Amino acid sequence: MKPTKKRMITLLLASMVLIACQKVPITGRKQMTLIPNSEMNALGFSSYAEFLKENPPMPANSPQSLQVKNVGAKLQNAVVTYLSEHGYSKQIEGYQWEFNAVDSKEANAWCMPGGKVVVYTGLLPITKDDAGLAVVMGHEIAHAIAKHGNERMTQQYAAQGVATAASIGLAMSNQTQMTQDIFNQAFGVGSQLGILKYSRTHELEADKLGIIFMAMAGFDPNRAVSFWQDMAKASEGNQKPPEFMSTHPSDDRRIAEIQKALPEALKYYNPSSAGSNTGTKTGTGSGNQGTTPVIKIKK
Repeated sequence: MKPTKKRMITLLLASMVLIACQKVPITGRKQMTLIPNSEMNALGFSSYAEFLKENPPMPANSPQSLQVKNVGAKLQNAVVTYLSEHGYSKQIEGYQWEFNAVDSKEANAWCMPGGKVVVYTGLLPITKDDAGLAVVMGHEIAHAIAKHGNERMTQQYAAQGVATAASIGLAMSNQTQMTQDIFNQAFGVGSQLGILKYSRTHELEADKLGIIFMAMAGFDPNRAVSFWQDMAKASEGNQKPPEFMSTHPSDDRRIAEIQKALPEALKYYNPSSAGSNTGTKTGTGSGNQGTTPVIKIKK
């Protein structure tokens, strides 16, 4: 290959990288996401539908379902408002928001690309009230808004030697097994859906976006500090790896970073936005009373 041709290819790849690089809302961190939103949403919708076939949602009039839908609707409104006002509406283009509670002893919650959110009833005794639930749901929604899954999948493609928008687009349009495998690995499909191994950067970023979204929705962002303090106490006595050996931040660092972000989040806080349900206590999930389950929040 002639040097001039190599240079042209290098310039082409560089331009594609520049096009693919974008900034995360609120934090402004630059990231590379080469997978079209429409493709991510389609994969998310498909996996969500398959999950609900095996795990039917709680009845719409159940306390757990009403709580999840109520908190979710307020967070959705906050997210849409913020992104619209700050020129990030394309981040949620094609979203079909939906919030469901599923009956499970597991303490877990997740948000698929495209706005499909699931909360396991085993989480509710831990979150205790609407504001506590908003901490977790805001965090999960933030992962989707910040395109952390897209970013991780792009990294996975690069590891497989597929590192350009054109080649990824071809792989996805052909619905290759590689594409499905990478999505499954990223989002835990086939094992524990939604357990994406985010980096420490992603986790802390989702915390910051999440407390701003919950503040805009009318929930006191200070609740995030008490929530994670409760999590730290619950884990006392359990052996945890040092932070440098873990993909998620230590409890101390997470709490410190949230406290650092609180002044900004409090600028958006309007208690009247949450209505009269901010003190609602559910915690009537399936069989978790009297125990402290291990919380799984997309680590």
